[in-house]
Amino acid sequence: MKQYLDLVKYVLENGEQRTDRTGTGTISCFGLQNKYDLREGFPLLTTKKVNFAAVVRELLWFLRGSTNINDDLTQHTSIWDAWANTEGELGPIYGYQWRSWPSEDGHIDQIANVIEQIKNNPDSRRLIVTAWNVADIPKMALPPCHMMFQFYVINGRLDLQLYQRSADIAVGVPFNIASYALLNMMIAQECGLTPGIFTHTFGDAHIYSDHLDGINAQLKREPGPLPRVTIANKPIFDLKFEDFELHDYVHQGFIKFPVAV
Repeated sequence: MKQYLDLVKYVLENGEQRTDRTGTGTISCFGLQNKYDLREGFPLLTTKKVNFAAVVRELLWFLRGSTNINDDLTQHTSIWDAWANTEGELGPIYGYQWRSWPSEDGHIDQIANVIEQIKNNPDSRRLIVTAWNVADIPKMALPPCHMMFQFYVINGRLDLQLYQRSADIAVGVPFNIASYALLNMMIAQECGLTPGIFTHTFGDAHIYSDHLDGINAQLKREPGPLPRVTIANKPIFDLKFEDFELHDYVHQGFIKFPVAV
């Protein structure tokens, strides 16, 4: 995807050295944005392999409201293992906030609410889901990086904009692009709309110093055509892993990057 490679080039050329929580060191820019038109194909990076199965597993885990890796996640992917406690728990992270945001009257299901609003009040400018619950952050194993997203309905299509406060360009961002593009498709299907434009807005967009060799190797590769994704025609909360199919994904070789914990 040219948009992703252009983001990488921009940060390498214009970013500044910045220290970080992990102690690794980064090259960083603030306030960047990319757009992906989902009608042109599914934005899964082709200049390296992205684990689409892990994308689906994690997103379904979020949508179940789960916060424990032993709930059908760690058996398939280890992406959250480093942050979980000995019981597999991560605290009130994404899934909890999306489906069970605490309120005076109990809990708020933000996903169910936003679907209802898209169907019944599509012109609303309040079609927002947030995982950034200030009161709960001290209880979280890792505060949300992709922290808030908003939907926009226009001419029969559904657009989604994500605000990501912290973006690991080499490891996390390709995964995040695929995850929110897939969420856009799922919500659009649930609401009888066409998936439209996914806008990815960044706070701190950074490349870790120990990712530079891999990133530069990736820049030498030419992006290929985008794959397609099909989703079974089921209610969103009934969807299972086997209901998602990735078609025509031709990618170049895997690049191993260390994960900053």
